[in-house]
Amino acid sequence: MSISLDLLAALFLPLFPLSMVFTRVFDRLRHPLARAALLLAWPQLGVLLIAQTALPPPDAFIVWALATAAFYAYRAIALRDVGLWIAFIAVSAWSLLWLGAGDVLTMHVQALAFSVPLLLLNLLSGDLERRFGAAHTRLKLGLAAVAPRYAAVFVVAMLAAVASPVFPNFFSLLATITHRVAEHGAGLSVFMVALVWVLWTWSGARLIQGIVVGEGDARNVADLSTPMVWAYAGGFLFLAAAGLALAGVLL
Repeated sequence: MSISLDLLAALFLPLFPLSMVFTRVFDRLRHPLARAALLLAWPQLGVLLIAQTALPPPDAFIVWALATAAFYAYRAIALRDVGLWIAFIAVSAWSLLWLGAGDVLTMHVQALAFSVPLLLLNLLSGDLERRFGAAHTRLKLGLAAVAPRYAAVFVVAMLAAVASPVFPNFFSLLATITHRVAEHGAGLSVFMVALVWVLWTWSGARLIQGIVVGEGDARNVADLSTPMVWAYAGGFLFLAAAGLALAGVLL
């Protein structure tokens, strides 16, 4: 029964190839609010399923989770569509929750820590699609030249999405590493988590380069309004405060 529940949980804390269900559903949902709801709810269902087993997952699931996290982080480097990139990073991040399986409340908090920064980037990319028709590097948007306020917010949103220090997903990653070191020593799993983080950062930098940097085109597209800039700034400050608060809980 426990293995059956773990396999079902592997659909919602996605492990490859079951992870393809989430990426397909996310891709089919085009509205940013629908995607936001999916980002929040999907991993929480997985944590609830793991809670029903009352047992740590088998060691094979830990290896499976690390392989999934690394695979999706590596694949994200080649992506040029912001929406699909969000889905891949979400899968990569949520699969790491298997490494701390056992403390259910902590897993719920960590799932939120991984999801909320991606949620903000998702809302921003939805606005990007409305303004430019797509959120894809092939368009050579050159946001810094044509919409500097939008470019600044996009860069910060991307930094939050790739778990930069002070944001909650960074402390969730750090807690995962600390847990693995305490339980098993500084082994391969710790190295793999660190590698996944590096790959996230690399892929995020490539998206920033493709969307923000450059001359842009001649389309007359309105920049983000000042109230929207302040709204996103408030969201980033909230994330930073939540990250620092989370550090005191998890570490």
